[in-house]
Amino acid sequence: MSSYFTDLAQQYIDGEWRPGTGSWDIIDFNPYDGEKLASITIATVEEVDDAYRAAERAQKKWGATNAYARRAVFEKALALIDEREAEIAEVIIAELGGTRLKAAFELHLVREFLRESIQLALRPEGKIIPSPVDGKENRLYRVPVGVVGVISPFNFPFLLSIKSVAPALALGNGVVLKPHQNTPIVGGSLVAKIFEDAGLPGGLLNVVITDIAEIGDAFIEHPVPKVISFTGSDKVGRHVATVCAANFKRSVLELGGNSALVVLEDADIDYAVDAAVFSRYVHQGQVCMAANRVLVDRSIEAEFTEKFVAKVRTLKTGDPSDPQTVIGPVINSSQADALSSAVDQAIAEGATALLHGTTTDNLVEPSVLTGLPADSDLLQQEIFGPVVFLVPFDGEEEAVRIVNDTPYGLSGAVHTADVERGVNFAKQIDTGMFHVNDGTVHDEPLVPFGGEKHSGIGRLNGETTVDAFTTTKWISVQHGRSFFPF
Repeated sequence: MSSYFTDLAQQYIDGEWRPGTGSWDIIDFNPYDGEKLASITIATVEEVDDAYRAAERAQKKWGATNAYARRAVFEKALALIDEREAEIAEVIIAELGGTRLKAAFELHLVREFLRESIQLALRPEGKIIPSPVDGKENRLYRVPVGVVGVISPFNFPFLLSIKSVAPALALGNGVVLKPHQNTPIVGGSLVAKIFEDAGLPGGLLNVVITDIAEIGDAFIEHPVPKVISFTGSDKVGRHVATVCAANFKRSVLELGGNSALVVLEDADIDYAVDAAVFSRYVHQGQVCMAANRVLVDRSIEAEFTEKFVAKVRTLKTGDPSDPQTVIGPVINSSQADALSSAVDQAIAEGATALLHGTTTDNLVEPSVLTGLPADSDLLQQEIFGPVVFLVPFDGEEEAVRIVNDTPYGLSGAVHTADVERGVNFAKQIDTGMFHVNDGTVHDEPLVPFGGEKHSGIGRLNGETTVDAFTTTKWISVQHGRSFFPF
């Protein structure tokens, strides 16, 4: 077992590692074999307050620090991740049940986003705006919001913590991070350790490992943070948004999806099969952008389906530490049970299981279902695991209608021999992101990432991250004298 699970099983508040003082412990388990990795006494409301107050104090000096000096911390953090890559990968495998391929994928993206944060420190620019008043100079400054609260999920916890934490810090803010209870080390303590060793001043980044059963809404209601960045389910996201609005806070919400990968009749079928299999089964399907639904033109349905099922059959389910494993465990037994129930429900509603995977503890083998009635609630939901619905359609108009027939609007993809046809198709889909001749799972540091409808509010990455974690301040200077009417 990595020393990370013993050394980092604590709260990180005001530059110090310390135990929580809550009334119970979060037990961190390996989802594959059930091994106990760590026991962490949860943080209380008082410790959440300590963390926010520490961030508030430290931010004043940090926000006034030269952006080039801030940048050096992120350069060092990137070097540390390079040095510790092998050990971090083992921690991802153990705590998340992520395969070696998934661990490498996540670490690659973490490095890309840290590289962007190095540049982000220098990104904010002010403006001089013309005035209709003679002698007036309007200066528009871009300034940090102050303190940002970050709540990260269990599926890509290292990446999705870094994705908000690093730019918020780079732009001059303090941060308090609350990781998911199933991934307290990868999503929380590990991030703190990297930045501590990179020389980030104490107090700027704090990690509180806790649960709403202990703290209620204290993390999002607290008066210090001006922005809450939340990644998770739309149900919880709705609550976060409501509490933030009631407390005059800005929220950035990256929520669930019900993405579709569409295969038009002129597509390269073999390539579309590869894209669809990856889009559904990467990290056991526990990805918000995953292709829950694969839509296929009826004229090629038989050929596509045969090749798709044949490829899915080759995916090895098992020990995530085995380099040959493609499908590791889902995060916990509740997820496993929910997936089994979804498959059973689909079959009860009339669907045919072309592949019916078995469930053993948290290992859920892939299932491929077809013939689900068009009015099934399952087609409206996010299925967070290795279960896919194949849906035939007749012509583009019907495909567009089916893709949009969901409360979600995060990602998607279309395959066609005609690129511009694909772009025109994408324009008709109510999503924040859509890809032509590719998979549905993409995230790049410079491209705005986010969804429509129940898939979220706001965007991250590139300039949109600057918008998320800074605010504008108007300072005018009157050269000469103003005229006042009384």
